[in-house]
Amino acid sequence: MAAYIFKRLVALIPVLFGISIIVFLMLALIPGGTAVAILGPLASAENVAKLNQELGFDRPLIEQYLTWMGNLLHGDLGRSYSLKRPVADEVFERFSATLILAGTSLVLCSVLGLLAGVVSAVRQFGWTDRIVTFVVLIGISMPSFWLGLLLIVLFAVELRWLPASGMVAVYGGGGLLDVVRHLILPAFTLAVVATGVIARLTRTAMLEVLRQDYIRTARAKGLSERRVIARHAFKAALVNVVPLIGVQTGLVLGGAVYIETVFQWPGIGRMLVDAISTRDILLVQGGVLVLAVSYVLVNLVADVVQTMLDPRLKS
Repeated sequence: MAAYIFKRLVALIPVLFGISIIVFLMLALIPGGTAVAILGPLASAENVAKLNQELGFDRPLIEQYLTWMGNLLHGDLGRSYSLKRPVADEVFERFSATLILAGTSLVLCSVLGLLAGVVSAVRQFGWTDRIVTFVVLIGISMPSFWLGLLLIVLFAVELRWLPASGMVAVYGGGGLLDVVRHLILPAFTLAVVATGVIARLTRTAMLEVLRQDYIRTARAKGLSERRVIARHAFKAALVNVVPLIGVQTGLVLGGAVYIETVFQWPGIGRMLVDAISTRDILLVQGGVLVLAVSYVLVNLVADVVQTMLDPRLKS
């Protein structure tokens, strides 16, 4: 297993290299250049040229990239001109909040999606299957930001059970229970679509496994249906579902951008929206880079887990 993990880590090097190029080109491909984006379209040519020289954007593109990569390897993502602080400091402070939200949503959608898919497959064509399928289709079809607004109106405005925004209460907040109360609505909203996708694939994988000969053999030996489902069918189906959970990480991280905005959650998603509105390109670049690398690493973990479930995949 250690050799397989090492091989996968080596294979990630060109992927991360490609990500760095794409993220870097976000700066180079901005119409008019980064200096114009910072100073505005009414800036004089003299001020634009001066800022380009200060930022090093007057040098050849390959030289800019090598300089940027050298700084990146030392943990330097540049300095945010709107916040007047290093980009790395701001991004990693925000990343903890995004990690809490995205991690909770990923666990939530995995548990609910797997459970719904298994129940739906076991009760195929029954009322349970029809209800689960209907709810899943509704969840997949409903825009997350709209669902978030509905939940705010219902649970925060009308019922006043949960807070509408933020990560902690403005006055006297900050404890674990306070964070959990603020986390419920955005985490559930972010998990809805991914839950539906995972549930559908789990149902399909379970139905395929339940038709296999070794499942019929296990039943013929007198094993209880619960044991057949839990120890044989579910484990086999999980091999096909785990990679999808890794893929859904991208959906969760991407959805965090607008869900954090709807719920005013102080994570990278909200930071990116604010940075785009202020044209703080270096901050946008740093946030996108961290999210992209996080997505790649989570998929690596998903591949390793899939291989642990089915060692034949190592070859």
